[in-house]
Amino acid sequence: MNRLKHEVAIMTENLTLVSPALCPYVQRIAIALAEKGVAHNRVTVDLADTPGWFLEISPLGRTPVLKVGDAALFESAAILEYLEETWPNPLHPADPIDRARHRAWIGLGSECLGDIARFYSARDDATLEATAGRLHARFRLLEDQLGDGPWFAGARFSLVDTVCAPVFRYFDTFDHIANFGVFDGLAKVSQWRATLAARPSVRDIVSSDYHTLLAAFLRRRESALSRLIAEGGSKARLST
Repeated sequence: MNRLKHEVAIMTENLTLVSPALCPYVQRIAIALAEKGVAHNRVTVDLADTPGWFLEISPLGRTPVLKVGDAALFESAAILEYLEETWPNPLHPADPIDRARHRAWIGLGSECLGDIARFYSARDDATLEATAGRLHARFRLLEDQLGDGPWFAGARFSLVDTVCAPVFRYFDTFDHIANFGVFDGLAKVSQWRATLAARPSVRDIVSSDYHTLLAAFLRRRESALSRLIAEGGSKARLST
């Protein structure tokens, strides 16, 4: 089947995006779908009580999953590449060198999500602060790559923007707990973060109670961050 016929066939299929409510990886897919104007359904699952049907479509038990007709795709990077290959309005640059570079920065976005998980799971203040410092260092790398904006690659919204938007969204909640200094001195990243937050494809792909759900999730972690929440937080800047 050639590409055009494949695209026509896909457009007649029923697409369903499956994920927990707070999954940052599903946000990548939802943003890409919105940017490409792809109609789809959304199904939320509770991985604390994983339904049997979900394990049947996700061999690794991970989210997100994109159902395309009878097929089920898993792993966000693979799904993003699939969408790039089969739907119009590409989010990757056309030049192969630029595209490869963007893939590398997408990898950094995934590393940031790993640091964020370590941040909200840190058992003590020293680990919490060290992880905040590591995030600051990663964002400093992005600061050095940004030009005049408004997006990572200038005037064109890309998959790097798609991947970094869910990273920055966490800090809309973290900032209400304490000032961790993660964005100190990073004017370009801070502006990029604000511009991403206002973009409809980013703003509208989480539920209205997303931050309430995230705060409740953080309180249950029995971590240094959850203790800060219990204490009412502190607006005093923590060292990084």
